[in-house]
Amino acid sequence: MKQRRPRSMLCVRPLALLVAGLFSGTASAAGFALLEQNASGIGSAFAGTAAAAQDASTVFFNPAGMTYVQGKQVVLGLDAVRPSVKFSDRGTAMPAGITARNGNGGDAGDWALIPDAYFVMPIAPNLSLGLGLNAPFGPKTEYDGNWIGRFHAIKSEIKTINVNPSVAWKVNDIVSLGAGLNYQRFQAELSNAVNFSAVIPGLEGRAKVKGDDSSWGYNLGAIFQVSPTTRVGIAYRSAIKFNVSGDVNFDRPVTGVGAADAAIAAATPNGPVKVDIKMPDSLTLSAYRQLTDKWEVLGDLQWTGWSKIPRLEIYRTSGTLLSREELQWRDTYRIALGANYRYTTQWMIRMGIAYDQSPVGDQYRNARLPDNNRTWMSVGAQYKPTPTSAIDFGYAHLWVREPSVNNDGGSLAAKGRLVGNYDSDVNILGVQYSQSF
Repeated sequence: MKQRRPRSMLCVRPLALLVAGLFSGTASAAGFALLEQNASGIGSAFAGTAAAAQDASTVFFNPAGMTYVQGKQVVLGLDAVRPSVKFSDRGTAMPAGITARNGNGGDAGDWALIPDAYFVMPIAPNLSLGLGLNAPFGPKTEYDGNWIGRFHAIKSEIKTINVNPSVAWKVNDIVSLGAGLNYQRFQAELSNAVNFSAVIPGLEGRAKVKGDDSSWGYNLGAIFQVSPTTRVGIAYRSAIKFNVSGDVNFDRPVTGVGAADAAIAAATPNGPVKVDIKMPDSLTLSAYRQLTDKWEVLGDLQWTGWSKIPRLEIYRTSGTLLSREELQWRDTYRIALGANYRYTTQWMIRMGIAYDQSPVGDQYRNARLPDNNRTWMSVGAQYKPTPTSAIDFGYAHLWVREPSVNNDGGSLAAKGRLVGNYDSDVNILGVQYSQSF
């Protein structure tokens, strides 16, 4: 075996696929966003988020709503999200030199716990301050390590923390305005198999990428009390640009042949990597109306600017371009309708439906984000043990339109072509405690 042959034939481009999934995962909202920034909104499918101002969690959804929070209030919430992501093979072609197909990867979804906390306090008759702590992007997906699509994805785990100080001003009895800053911390870990068959047929290794960054954004909002029983809200969250830096590390097989092992090491050097990406902005228009003493109705129309992510380009810190992955995501809309029924002074029942578009087109769908349009059905309740405290519960089930994938990850020789369908859904459970004082 000649030493040059492995170097010239080695079709190893793991970073493109790894970083293509860097900001993905199977989340509750379309794309990789998490709507679960409170539990009180789950029961109504997060309808009316920019107008309802039902508790201190309005810090995230529309800071202008803080002027509707009575006195000081603390909100503590925990949401449990369980996506189910099951792949069925429909003619996958393995990479060059690989014959072991193995299974379909099991259920790539897993439980993710999403905490949140908020505090609002008035500092003047028409002025309020607030602080929110939450996780706007999120959960983890992981296939079996030897599954048929292992060269496309094995593990994708994302962790975010968002700190959101805010201020609100009640201009008059009709108009309230709000603004906030967002400090966001991002971490990710991703892995996939690597094809070394150019050295020895059937030879495999693994690659893992870890990266992180912190950045700033802002959010703005306004609420208009158009009548004693009706208000309209509009809220905007800015795009946030991350300059992610991290490292790629390879778990290389040892062949025992010096030239082959040297060629593998030369083709897959460990070291620092970086990628720049702009997270999407969003604009929400909401309405809230009290129909009777018992019934309230809510509506939401949200636009998200996912087209800010047309592709991902990965560089070594030296400036050398390692790979380019086309994504061509599109802007999306989400529409939600909800209702609250005040059964007694202590109990309120919530219900809601929603339709959520996916930014992922059929042509570019991949194993890290087998996303598609989804429909929400939600129920929930609020119990007030005292006049100043409340406990909220919510449950939502999301039907994800059957996603199909037909993707070679940019290199048929290195990754093969993953062809198949996914059976996907999401279950969400949430609980929240609010205390005013």
